[in-house]
Amino acid sequence: MRSSRDQRDSLVLGRVIGDVLDHFERSVTLRITYDASSSSSSGSSSTGREVTIGGELKPSQVVNQPRVDIGGRDLRTFYTLVMVDPDAPSPSDPNLREYLHWLVADIPATTGASYGQELVCYESPRPSVGIHRFVFVLFRQLGRETVFAPGWRQNFNTREFAELYNLGDPVAATYFNCQRETGSGGRRRP
Repeated sequence: MRSSRDQRDSLVLGRVIGDVLDHFERSVTLRITYDASSSSSSGSSSTGREVTIGGELKPSQVVNQPRVDIGGRDLRTFYTLVMVDPDAPSPSDPNLREYLHWLVADIPATTGASYGQELVCYESPRPSVGIHRFVFVLFRQLGRETVFAPGWRQNFNTREFAELYNLGDPVAATYFNCQRETGSGGRRRP
């Protein structure tokens, strides 16, 4: 397992810290796994693909919402999970930054996102231009039912959202890179 400092350095190198978040100290484990059965039939096993900081996943591997496992010690502590794309619609012109792909609140510690309240349904990544970063951020809530859904997905701002709901600094974050799969779509000439 990577140390908190290694993870933070990887978030800095990937410009997640800077573009999406300020510096923070990880204090809770966050594990995100995409089910391999959602990927194309290329002989994948059914174990799934765990998101590693800065790793690469294909759009066909992230069609369905992932399994999210959250650490912690006390079921009376609740968390909010945010998934954004700071590179929408393209890394060279991210004028929709940050695009909100998923928002789940009221997740009890030691459980996963499926035990929380989905406020914005999962929208699978479909980047059309360039390599996009898809960032997962976990915040500790002050109490249950204290976070509400925004009215939009585009131009979401994780920092402002955290400030609005008094979420403080993130307790964990990770991201993966994703780009359009080559040879997908379009007509082939005979």
